[in-house]
Amino acid sequence: MTSKDTQEIRIQIAHLQRTSLIDYPGEISSVVFTQGCNFRCPYCHNPELVDPSRFTEPLDQNEVLSFLSTRKGKCDAVVITGGEPCIQPGLIPFMRRLKEMKYLVKLDTNGSFPDVLSEILESDLIDFIAMDVKAPVSRYPHVTRCIFDPGTVARSIRIIMRSGRAFEFRTTLVRELLSPEDVLKIGREIEGAPRYVLQRFVASKHVDGRFLKASSFSDEEIANLKGPLQEMVGKLIVR
Repeated sequence: MTSKDTQEIRIQIAHLQRTSLIDYPGEISSVVFTQGCNFRCPYCHNPELVDPSRFTEPLDQNEVLSFLSTRKGKCDAVVITGGEPCIQPGLIPFMRRLKEMKYLVKLDTNGSFPDVLSEILESDLIDFIAMDVKAPVSRYPHVTRCIFDPGTVARSIRIIMRSGRAFEFRTTLVRELLSPEDVLKIGREIEGAPRYVLQRFVASKHVDGRFLKASSFSDEEIANLKGPLQEMVGKLIVR
């Protein structure tokens, strides 16, 4: 890697999971966790990647790339997650290095940076996109606890739907923030998507400690959602 490449790749990496069997569908992957997020979703289970007061010293990005260069043949994909990777100024050069290593690349994103998504797609740097759809677009400020233009999320949904890449949308079912009707509204906003994942909320560690007492939808509520949602999307998955 040249010194110019090193200067371009400015990405805060908090953690590297060397091997994962679940983060990239059908592939063995390594997972890169980036540091920092523009949202403050109270139920987020990675507070150490969101709250600057909990940040640790980031990993050396060049050491991470060097390690990944030795993994070819042992894993076929790299997943970039967060936090929110799209806030990283060196995300695209980092992804370019992964593609030069012939990795499949998956991006986990909150969808609030459609211009970055467009550039990644136009540069042919992505193989799989997973976008968290936090709420119906109109309710984003309430759920994410931040002020921004929710229209950017709607743009990202459209960009991903037209991308020609493998993708999934996913929603975490937090009773204190979403209702079953909200989830049906999301279904209508992503209608035609090939894959929609409903994730049961599990209390663990959160940006807002009060959400240790939060709960997921009941099995009955999820069962009642399945029929209508299966008519809107290609495949509905409940985790």
